[in-house]
Amino acid sequence: MTSNDLNLILEVHLEMYGKKPILFLDEIQIIEGWEKFARRMADIENRIYITGSNANMLSQEIQTTLGGRFLTIDVYPYSFKEFLTANEIIADKNSLSSTVTKAEILRLFNEYFYFGGLPEVIKYNAKRDYLSGVFQKIYLGDIASRYSVNNIFALRILFKKLAESIKQPISFTRIKNIMSTTGVKVGTQTIINYIEYAKDAWLISSIQNIAGKLAEKESNPKYYFTDNGILNLFLIDGETSLLENLVAITLLRRYGRTDSVYFYNKGVEVDFYIPEDELAIQVSYNLNKSDGTFERETGALVKFSKVFNCRKHLIITRNSEQKLNIENTTIDIVPVWKWVLGLSEELI
Repeated sequence: MTSNDLNLILEVHLEMYGKKPILFLDEIQIIEGWEKFARRMADIENRIYITGSNANMLSQEIQTTLGGRFLTIDVYPYSFKEFLTANEIIADKNSLSSTVTKAEILRLFNEYFYFGGLPEVIKYNAKRDYLSGVFQKIYLGDIASRYSVNNIFALRILFKKLAESIKQPISFTRIKNIMSTTGVKVGTQTIINYIEYAKDAWLISSIQNIAGKLAEKESNPKYYFTDNGILNLFLIDGETSLLENLVAITLLRRYGRTDSVYFYNKGVEVDFYIPEDELAIQVSYNLNKSDGTFERETGALVKFSKVFNCRKHLIITRNSEQKLNIENTTIDIVPVWKWVLGLSEELI
């Protein structure tokens, strides 16, 4: 099919129906020159929905050709609610009153937590093998092949180090130094390029320190994987990292990837801050008083609320649920499975 064939669709539709069509074009990147056709449709106010490979559709030339006449919608793997729907489970406050249904929801959340929300995962028993194949396709096809990356080993080591650094900000220089200990010699600019390739391929996202200066914001962010299942390929006993990663991706899905979700690191550390909702979030797998975790997490939220406008304070855990009031600061502790479902609306 060529771009000229796209014009035939319009001609045939007009001949049959005598009016403008609404166009839905999937895997559009296969057709050379598609962006000129899309621009022409936008100019004459035709509605057109375009889907395709993210890595092949975000080039600067294409965005220039479309000239601001498009709205991009990011498509994530399933949310947990979508995951339940795909498994024919309806999750609401009424269904949780059923012991059997609640037990099934918690069982499926455990699966979602470790293997992520890629739709095909539901079909396979060998979920890890499927996820490994998806990752190979992304890093060999969407990244290495598209951008002519010759050092495949360096690319894989980079992703492993990013996975191991979930929860902590990490600079380009730090990544380069860590990689050099494995015998991989790459420059800082190469690291920057590889990370940008991974973002374009929808493998990772980053968030910045809202308290950082411009240079620090750009060069020392926190990185998260778009799917827990892909992240889990790199981890051993990685429950705390998987928990924070799931919270991060849920927030990016809800609020958007651009200048909407931050972390705070200046004197105290707060895992996430959403200025739009004046919402501060800590993520803690367990809130143990014996090892100081409880005091550290709650204390950080109390101190943070004195620096930034903050109406809501959350601590997202694996299983705990409680409401606290500490120094006139209300803190809601909520289990992650309930939070990702949005069942406690006042907490979101």
